[in-house]
Amino acid sequence: MLFNSVQFVFFFIVVSILYYMLRHRGRVWLLLLASCYFYMAFKPVYILILGVTILVDYFAAFLIDKAEGKRRKWYLGLSLVANIGFLAAFKYFNFINQNIGFALGLMGIENPIPNYPLELPIGLSFHTFQAMSYTIEVYRKKQKPEKDFIIYSLYVMFYPQLVAGPIERPQNLLHQFHTYFKYNFENIKQGLIRIAWGMFKKVVIADRLALMVDYAYANPAEQSGSTLLVATLFYSFQIYCDFSGYSDIAIGAARLMGFNLMENFDVPYISKSISEFWRRWHISLSTWFKDYLYIPLGGSRVGEYRHYLNYFIVFMVSGLWHGAAWTFVIWGSLHGIYLILAMMRKKYLNIELPSGFWADTLQILITFSLVTLSWVFFRARGLSDAKTVLIRIFSPSTYTGLTSPLNSTEMWFSVGLISLLMLKEIYVKHIDTQKTPVFYVKFAALLIACYFLGVFTTNQFIYFQF
Repeated sequence: MLFNSVQFVFFFIVVSILYYMLRHRGRVWLLLLASCYFYMAFKPVYILILGVTILVDYFAAFLIDKAEGKRRKWYLGLSLVANIGFLAAFKYFNFINQNIGFALGLMGIENPIPNYPLELPIGLSFHTFQAMSYTIEVYRKKQKPEKDFIIYSLYVMFYPQLVAGPIERPQNLLHQFHTYFKYNFENIKQGLIRIAWGMFKKVVIADRLALMVDYAYANPAEQSGSTLLVATLFYSFQIYCDFSGYSDIAIGAARLMGFNLMENFDVPYISKSISEFWRRWHISLSTWFKDYLYIPLGGSRVGEYRHYLNYFIVFMVSGLWHGAAWTFVIWGSLHGIYLILAMMRKKYLNIELPSGFWADTLQILITFSLVTLSWVFFRARGLSDAKTVLIRIFSPSTYTGLTSPLNSTEMWFSVGLISLLMLKEIYVKHIDTQKTPVFYVKFAALLIACYFLGVFTTNQFIYFQF
């Protein structure tokens, strides 16, 4: 069930009204059943995967909590194997098997294991990581096992952030399901305006930019360098509006019912360095990797070259988390290389970057350019297409003219929307809803803009595929 669908609008209205009509226990059951329905709207059979992992992690948490010494690690390992096992089977089996087959082929040996046509359960990477954070925190004695099976199931299944995050920690979200939130019109206003803004970013900006991006990347060998450059720049804002728009809707839907989800974005394209970019982009994932992979690897408490290796491993795994393809691995690895080079520059060249408006602007432009360059691998259908896009972008002879499915007015309108987005994100972090009449005007304006300016196609959110 897509957030940008009529089906979701009716689902959201019915669930929200029923939520405030019920007492606490009724609300918990309502949200769990509604979340199951929401997930099963994509493909019903995959609810079984969530059911199995919920059962395993629920009981594993009690075993971990009661055990001592190595047994704690064994029980944690059981939980992690169950979670990662499903992820590996559905997301990485064919990728690994294809690469094994390629290596065997170089030796003249035929791979006897065929690929299996497994369809990736939607949002599997997101709810797998959220479930893993629970048992890891129990193992670290930072979270007590949740005794209420229904509430724990809701922690994993909560529909607003089920398929594309934010990836919540149990310390932030789990206890909220034990709370009875009284009706508060301020929560309603904040939730609705956040949803409307997220929808605006998705259907008005992201899906409009997607028309140009999809056109150019469908067959990059036939496109000019200027067309591919504009499409790549547009993609930087498409993926931001698409993903942050989803987070806005998720945060708003939860806030309307009284729940607080963590912020997932903080204007990442005004970052002055790659490290700052990752403190602002997909915050729930970057902090997850920091706490559960980077620090366990040793973080910065190791030697210099091991420190560099830790960074590289984290970002390479991050790329693989996003997709089972070498394009994603290269995308993640590029960010790891960017960070390593920045650390080496600081250590060996001992150059302090200047400050001031123009210096800061230059650093922002350089960081944005590096991020945009890496997005080519994220968006391209394969390594061959990524290579073609980069060659044509960096070849002046290919700049023979701009072609686009958008006319010139629509192109400039798209640029204007990007400018509006950045001004709002930088200077107006949160839309004010304190004055009720002003709220109605702002909310109505966003809905009208979505209706008349939105691009309503079958485009799902980009991060649903992960």
